[in-house]
Amino acid sequence: MKLSDYIAGFLASRSIRHAFVMSGGASLHLIHSVAKTPGIDFVCAQHEQACAMAADAYARVAGVPGVAMATSGPGATNLITGICCAYYDSIPMICITGQVATFRMSGDTGVRQLGFQETNIVDVCRSITKYVVQIADPMDIRYELEKAYWMATSGRPGPVLVDVPDNLQRSEVEVEKLRGFEPPPSGTSDVPAAEIERVAELLKGSERPILVLGTGVRAAGAIAESLRLAESCGLPVLPTWGALDFLPSDHPLMVGTFGTHGSRNGNYAVQNADLVLSIGSRLDTHCVGSPFSSFARGARKVMVDIDPAEIAKFERHQMVIDVKLPFDAGAVLRGLLDKVEPKALPDWAPWRARIDAWKRAYPTGGRRTPREGSVDPYGFMRSLAAAARADDIVVSDTGCGLAWACQAFAFKAGQRFFHAFNNTPMGYGLAGAIGATIASGRRVLCLTGDGGLMINIQELATVARHALPIKVVLFNNHGHGMIQQTQDQWLGSEYLASSVEGGLAFPDFLKVAESYGIPSRHIGANDQVEAVLAEALASDGPMLIELEVAAAERVIPQVKFGRPIEDQEPLLPREEFLANMIVEPMPASLTID
Repeated sequence: MKLSDYIAGFLASRSIRHAFVMSGGASLHLIHSVAKTPGIDFVCAQHEQACAMAADAYARVAGVPGVAMATSGPGATNLITGICCAYYDSIPMICITGQVATFRMSGDTGVRQLGFQETNIVDVCRSITKYVVQIADPMDIRYELEKAYWMATSGRPGPVLVDVPDNLQRSEVEVEKLRGFEPPPSGTSDVPAAEIERVAELLKGSERPILVLGTGVRAAGAIAESLRLAESCGLPVLPTWGALDFLPSDHPLMVGTFGTHGSRNGNYAVQNADLVLSIGSRLDTHCVGSPFSSFARGARKVMVDIDPAEIAKFERHQMVIDVKLPFDAGAVLRGLLDKVEPKALPDWAPWRARIDAWKRAYPTGGRRTPREGSVDPYGFMRSLAAAARADDIVVSDTGCGLAWACQAFAFKAGQRFFHAFNNTPMGYGLAGAIGATIASGRRVLCLTGDGGLMINIQELATVARHALPIKVVLFNNHGHGMIQQTQDQWLGSEYLASSVEGGLAFPDFLKVAESYGIPSRHIGANDQVEAVLAEALASDGPMLIELEVAAAERVIPQVKFGRPIEDQEPLLPREEFLANMIVEPMPASLTID
């Protein structure tokens, strides 16, 4: 069998139905083999970065590794941003790159490059993959593919890369003689009963508990178990941004978002808690703020993360984790469901009532005065959420639009929501939307800004080519709003490199969409929102919906560095702020400078 045919057959045998590709001299045999192999097909993107981002999103929706294929040199290096998205979000992805023929490799010659477009992509990607290998012997192909697949999907998932020289792709292999890969024996994954007992006892002694849920719960296939624990115990739930779609926004136990760009009510809840049970979240800096020691400082903390290093990192930052559980989130949840007796728990109704009072007092986006000639992004998010179907997938780009969605979009049961939350690059939204709808056939609402759309605007061609049911919602504030908010805080509101006046340039997005054959609509005022949304969401196929957003719109509330996450801008009067604090405030919060 031709080696490239073997690769395509291997992918198809793992229920991977699509590979995202861009052609090049060293990837042609791979693409042709995919095309003729039953059970798998290719989707052409316009840039390799979009291939990798689409593969990342495909994996999130399909539940199997996404696949991106690229040629050697620039094709392979263009994958890197998307590989980083998968690596930092723990998404299983298989990148297969072509390489120059083995007899054209620079090897130990000392030259930088011998073959045309030769690049040592293995060393380049070593730090951003779980496994990376170059095929040197055709007879190793089965072993290396099986090992790469196992590495991508086992433990903490992530991307892998297999680099295949062009002459080996077209070589013939005797399939029956190929050696296989045997995964090493796995260590015990049983959660010690004593540790489960400790958590159960902490719950019994708590007056103000919070359950934090992260994407590790989804990776463990344990969303249902996490909700069963919350509902049986009456635990208020704080999802990370990646877990916002676990339960509907109107669920009585749903508190809201938390962290530097979270809601006031969510931050008051976690910062005033006396017990934080975090399952499947690495508790990154956006969650805990700075310094780390200010996070939930009056609470005992239980952290469940399959990666021990994520738990251990807090030791050097003076944040104490009282119970460390480096285990699969599902295993811990099942242990807690077996051990915790809801009837033996305290009455947390007063605590939930306090949280509900914060939710009423501090609605998302505040009480806003409409701006003439523009659309309120918070109000639009609420309208879009109300009009969306329960089976819609929402994929966001980075920037203000992401924060507005996480603060204001009211998710319904059955919806999916994601972004490349940790690498968070501009340009992910459209490419991710393509991967999501190819994986599912479902309608996708793509939330993006003018800056984000510019990064992968060429992928509108991919959307049009396949008539994908993607509604691109463009928040056009004629600049990089999130960057401007940082410039407001630290650089005297001088918008260099973040505004048109400061050096940026943008096209007429409606004309760009129309040039690709994609219908477009413009919303310039709040009273136009309902009608345009009704038309757009009733139509089949793609559409671009451009919102005119005032350049002065900001993410509200947001934490400025130096204050704990409960003390967000715009700063509340100190009397009001202190009245909301059960635990002792940080010194930085006692006054308004």
